Amino acid sequence: MKYLDHLEEWLIASLMAMATILIFLAVVHRYASGLPIPWVQDELIKINSSWAQELCIYMFVWMAKFGAAYGVRVGIHVGVDVLINKLNTPWRNKFIIFGLLAGALFTGVVGTLGAKFVWGIAHTDSVSADLEIPMWIVYLAVPLGSYLMSFRFLQVTWHFFKNGELPKHDHAHVEGVEDAADLEHVGSKA
Repeated sequence: MKYLDHLEEWLIASLMAMATILIFLAVVHRYASGLPIPWVQDELIKINSSWAQELCIYMFVWMAKFGAAYGVRVGIHVGVDVLINKLNTPWRNKFIIFGLLAGALFTGVVGTLGAKFVWGIAHTDSVSADLEIPMWIVYLAVPLGSYLMSFRFLQVTWHFFKNGELPKHDHAHVEGVEDAADLEHVGSKA
């Protein structure tokens, strides 16, 4: 599981970084192309960067689909659980398991419908407007991301069933950065 977790995190972070750099370069290119410097302006206008926006949109789609699965795994999705938390423990647990299994079923159905769509579009000559890559590659994010999200729902369900705990994301915690209280505690031992 650690390999899949790291692959998921690496993919999301890489897509985010590449999209940010690409948009930055496209904006700089667009701005610099308007500067009245004859030779520089002529050379920059020759560079076609119209594909950058399309590629960024596709990267954000992939990032969103895999980011949603990551959100299930670490517990950062918003949930309306006011009534659920007022129930006694056995009923609360049943509703939580039902909700998690419903999420797994829904994302599994979306993944299957997405896979059928990708299969259908893969048998056409449909390509993207600027990049001219096959559209089935772009749409492949839907079944892959949805199936991963369904798997994450099942993973969280199993963990909750065994331990009675849901993943809880602490927005103040940054992995790899030690808490100030921990540092003081270590400093007082020295």
